[in-house]
Amino acid sequence: MDLSSVTFRFRSQCLSFSSSINHPLKNQIQVPKFNKRHTSQKVKVIVTAKKKSNIEGVSIELNAIASQNLDFAPSRRRVRSAFTHLHQHLDHYLFKTAPAGIITQEWYERNSRGLEIFCKSWMPEPGVPMKATLCFCHGYGSTCTFFFEGIAKRIAACGYGVYAMDYPGFGLSEGLHGYIPSFDDLVDDVIEHYNRVKARPEVSELPRFILGQSMGGAIALKAHLKEPDDWDGVILVAPMCKIAEGMLPSTAILNVLNLLSKVVPKAKLFPHKDLSELTYREPGKRKLAVYNVVSYDDNTRLRTGMELLKATQDIESQLHKVSAPLLILHGAADKVTDPLVSQFLYEKACSKDKTLKIYEGGYHGILEGEPDDRIFAIHNDIISWLDLRCSDN
Repeated sequence: MDLSSVTFRFRSQCLSFSSSINHPLKNQIQVPKFNKRHTSQKVKVIVTAKKKSNIEGVSIELNAIASQNLDFAPSRRRVRSAFTHLHQHLDHYLFKTAPAGIITQEWYERNSRGLEIFCKSWMPEPGVPMKATLCFCHGYGSTCTFFFEGIAKRIAACGYGVYAMDYPGFGLSEGLHGYIPSFDDLVDDVIEHYNRVKARPEVSELPRFILGQSMGGAIALKAHLKEPDDWDGVILVAPMCKIAEGMLPSTAILNVLNLLSKVVPKAKLFPHKDLSELTYREPGKRKLAVYNVVSYDDNTRLRTGMELLKATQDIESQLHKVSAPLLILHGAADKVTDPLVSQFLYEKACSKDKTLKIYEGGYHGILEGEPDDRIFAIHNDIISWLDLRCSDN
């Protein structure tokens, strides 16, 4: 699940928002009139987390653990620890077919901003030569664990060292849950971590690739644009790199939202929309998404929404600068991020080596939510693309 639709598909809400700013949000925030006399006035904010539904087939004890407040990392880590064993036995293609012998490692490290970041790696089993490094950027409503575990193991089994991290405020990393105070800072956090990865002795001489899914696609693109010569290739899956035409509210409403984001940046003002039906094409796989118990699944925080909008506007203005070898994968039936935007990116990018694959009938979560044979084929497309670029090095 990602935010490109959740955050900015508020066109209809904004119609009532513009006529009476208190009306749709009266249970969440009391907003003063904004004029010179009130610029320093405090705003009383009442934010209540969305009540979580019980997970079917899970004990009362585990549901009690899963229902606790996940605003801060210690509680998220406790919840994930309680569910880890259960995850290994879920009836999903990614878990059932995960290759054996993969060497996994989890650790925490502090970044230059003093935040404790959760990190993970998947390495080929001993004796399998390593071809390259693949660094992963997860989506907004996701983490670098759970479904990605199976994807990473499949890629690692083919000779790749796979590395991932949870962003500050997401998954098991420190920070207020679902809060992005600065998208550029988040991108810098990702660059900093993966620069450390690329300097590791076991991979320092290998080609390096970055894979971004949904919002992670925007992060991967911005990381490439900031350091255009640092990656041997960029892989984007249903990337969030442009807001579709007609999805934005008026300039006046955006100005109000931007002002509010400076006054009450952490408030969860954007109404929550369950995107699971738009993300997972297969109902059985959709039901399993709730087991990713540390994903962010609540109303979007105001600053987060505005930062994502600014990020996509910045990326859209620089698409012609995308120069790395590029693989773009998108489901044709994706209603969360628009496949036409991926086509737009493909046409604008100046990369000499670029490939666009649109999968007929595919939803947003093509790496994990499609029929088994489609998932297998898409993973093969990624691995084949990597293999060809590594053989050229």
